[in-house]
Amino acid sequence: MDTWQFISLGVAAALSCLYALERKKRVQATSDRDRALDQMSAKNDQDFRTGLMTPDAFDKALNDATQKADRAGGSYAVLAIVLDNFGLIQDGFETEIGDQVLKLTAQRLLTSVGHSASVCKGEGGEFAVLLSGGVPIGTQAARRINAELSKPLELSANTTQSTCSIGIAVYPEHGARAKMWGNASLAMRSLKSSGGNDYCVYDPAMAVQARDEAVMVNDLRQAVEAQQFTLYFQPKIDAQSLQVTAAEALLRWHHPTRGFVSPVVFIPLAEKHGLMGPIGNWVIEEASRTAAVWLQSGLRMRVAVNISGYQMRQDNLVEHIVSVLERHGVQPERFTCEITETVAMEDTAATKLTFEKMRQAGFHVSIDDFGTGYSSLGSLRRLPAAELKIDRAFVMDLETSEEARSIAKSIIDMARALGLKVIAEGVETLGQSNLLVDMGCDELQGFLYSLPIPAEDLQKMAMQRHGGSGSDFRDSLYATNFLRDIG
Repeated sequence: MDTWQFISLGVAAALSCLYALERKKRVQATSDRDRALDQMSAKNDQDFRTGLMTPDAFDKALNDATQKADRAGGSYAVLAIVLDNFGLIQDGFETEIGDQVLKLTAQRLLTSVGHSASVCKGEGGEFAVLLSGGVPIGTQAARRINAELSKPLELSANTTQSTCSIGIAVYPEHGARAKMWGNASLAMRSLKSSGGNDYCVYDPAMAVQARDEAVMVNDLRQAVEAQQFTLYFQPKIDAQSLQVTAAEALLRWHHPTRGFVSPVVFIPLAEKHGLMGPIGNWVIEEASRTAAVWLQSGLRMRVAVNISGYQMRQDNLVEHIVSVLERHGVQPERFTCEITETVAMEDTAATKLTFEKMRQAGFHVSIDDFGTGYSSLGSLRRLPAAELKIDRAFVMDLETSEEARSIAKSIIDMARALGLKVIAEGVETLGQSNLLVDMGCDELQGFLYSLPIPAEDLQKMAMQRHGGSGSDFRDSLYATNFLRDIG
């Protein structure tokens, strides 16, 4: 072998070695890349806080379950689960407490359904479970989950307790694969809106109801600008003289095709979908304008407006009311804020601040629907309230229920001890009226004296000095010095 051949062989060997090394590097790099992609895929399929499936991974599991059910003629159940009070936990505690709740909930879900089920972490306090089987399997699992998630949660800072709402949809009984999770969620939301803490199987009527609600909410968004709202006013009656002393503004919605829609229907929708801001502002504006019109006609009557929990949590509520009253020339003392007992007892910084601003502004504050909540003497003393309104549920049963009479008498006695006036709403019979007067109730309101009527009709009643229903108007409402007599 000559020198050049030897050199050629050496170069070839070197190149071969270099090629082998380069190939090994490429193989290693490819292997590392594939491993990284696998790890990334696994991470994307797993919620980082709870270790449960992500929604994407759950969708893949649904696809697999659907193919299996189609081949074998079987079925599967999807459970949509939400922690009923997770929003309150998030608002009231630090982030890590919310994370602890989610982790413990995930562990309890896995314990409840076993490893054969697919369990997913959704948004916020929502979860989903996929099980083989039909409605009986789904409902059995829901009962186990509900019992497990209702147990107290031992956290690092304290102990808390939650309930859950569970919606169940079954394939293929309740629709196509693409609708399974949505139908289960629809059942869950339907249950949660009516109180929660239970399970509910999907019904096609829920979809119809959801569509109808969506249409109504859309119409409700446009109702203010379309001037479809109006205020009716129901007089408040002095229990001793039976004279009109004030009036409560009650919102009415005249829908262009549905006619008058009950507040019982649209107010919860407005609260649920964040529409109470513009609607509440309209009510304040219109009630103040009406009070100004009455004033110009010589009627100095206090007007009462219901204030929602959403409004109570607004930073500028009181400032807004004050500016509206000033613009219409209405004194703050002639404006009553009616706030439900449940909202009044919310022990939040925002609510406390709003109450303090109301006190400083000089508003007349009334605690509405009293008796349905859990107020204490101590908590009531801290509120700038001038009166309590006995809930109509107790008034309705006064003539037939000793318990209702005891509750009403206790409320009146408690109000007396705190120096508050008491008004009873929903008075419809003379018997109810007589019992309330005997108990010492200050004012009465209800169909016995007057239905809610348009502002113009109430003004005409006042100008005629008699409404035709046995209720005259107190002389002080026409007096020059109104503040002397409002008490």
